[in-house]
Amino acid sequence: MCPPVHYTVSYSINPWMDPTEPVDPALALLQWEDLRDRYRALGHTVEILDPVPGLPDMVFAANGATVVDGRVLGARFANPERTGEAPAHLAWFRGHGFPEVREPAHVNEAEGDFAVTSSWLLAGRGFRSSLSSHPEAQEFFGRPVIGLELIDPRFYHLDTALAVLDEAGDEIMYYPGAFSPGTRAVLARLFPGALLAAAEDAAAFGLNAVSDGLHVLLPHTARGLRAPLRERGFEPVPVDMSELHKAGGSVKCCTLEIRPAHAGVPAPLPQAAPATASISATITATSAASGTATIVPPATVAGIATSATGDPGPAAPEATPVA
Repeated sequence: MCPPVHYTVSYSINPWMDPTEPVDPALALLQWEDLRDRYRALGHTVEILDPVPGLPDMVFAANGATVVDGRVLGARFANPERTGEAPAHLAWFRGHGFPEVREPAHVNEAEGDFAVTSSWLLAGRGFRSSLSSHPEAQEFFGRPVIGLELIDPRFYHLDTALAVLDEAGDEIMYYPGAFSPGTRAVLARLFPGALLAAAEDAAAFGLNAVSDGLHVLLPHTARGLRAPLRERGFEPVPVDMSELHKAGGSVKCCTLEIRPAHAGVPAPLPQAAPATASISATITATSAASGTATIVPPATVAGIATSATGDPGPAAPEATPVA
């Protein structure tokens, strides 16, 4: 996670951002700290990425990189206002011993548009990440990519319209109205039992949530999702992120998940390294279901992964089972 020390809304790159609306940086920091403390109270380890002056959106750490099986695919931002964030994430991963760190050739805004389940890498497109980023991610991670078309500019990133509730069980929740008709048909086919969010909960950033397989941290204003989540065996954890909403982000945006290597998972075939490099860092968490170390935050506060014991952080990701 990355603290919102330099957070403000000085430009507009999504429909939620209004530079004429006042922002309270102190309140934003308190809300961010509350989210960080809730992760820790649930037994997760939170790593902190140092904020960089002049990069007010760096608090949204999820956009800095995607980490699957210990491999790190960096971000390439669509808007010039955010391009400076990518090198900071990249430097963190390299500095913490991640052996496979790749700067992308095509625009992708990391976990903003990539969602990971055990079977698929769900990939959003339409407003930020390019279609060309999908095969690039598939080749790098060696996982099948499912492209999902976003059509409502309010839901400019996939993580504002869809959340993974149980990665191991391929369980998700999403707002159908954010997607094209063809994409809605694909989601219904792949996830017939998914929790469908109402328009009012989606507009309250209710899908910008983080789940460890049991606890679902989500904006407190998405009240309509609480009962359906409980019915499915999850524990909703409401969080007030209203000051961050002014920039179009919430819980998930502030949280980058670091997924370590699985034992026995084959690596993709070697690829030619791209000419340049860039990426970002995030958060690590322990799975509530299994107690094993997994990764959670960086897309919200530039977080960084650490071990479940609370040690300063691993020199390199180990091949340990993950829920």
